Amino acid sequence: MTISILRKKITLSILILFSIFISPLFSGKIYISKYKSDATAIVYVTGYKSDADLIVYISPYSSDASDKDEIWYYTKYKSDADATIFLTKYKSDADVKIYFSKYKSDAGWVNNNGCKGKFGDS
Repeated sequence: MTISILRKKITLSILILFSIFISPLFSGKIYISKYKSDATAIVYVTGYKSDADLIVYISPYSSDASDKDEIWYYTKYKSDADATIFLTKYKSDADVKIYFSKYKSDAGWVNNNGCKGKFGDS
């Protein structure tokens, strides 16, 4: 594993932990499950925007994520979520490949692979 991929995975882990435990918990949208069988969608996080089906922006506000697949807000409780995801290490296991963007304006579907509408309210 190259250092840049390892660095991206560590950054992603820190970002997820920060979003779950430090962001205010008004109402949830996305819950990360430890179990594949609980998931609405199996997600692979890619380090390259060009490999992604969906570019995701993580918002600190639940209101930003309402009715949107591309803007995620993490919740601590499954019962508050619109969707439950399982993060896989293998691209071939994924229903959807995502790339996390720092910019809200970059967020959106690149390839509609049948998962459109799975992450938002609609």
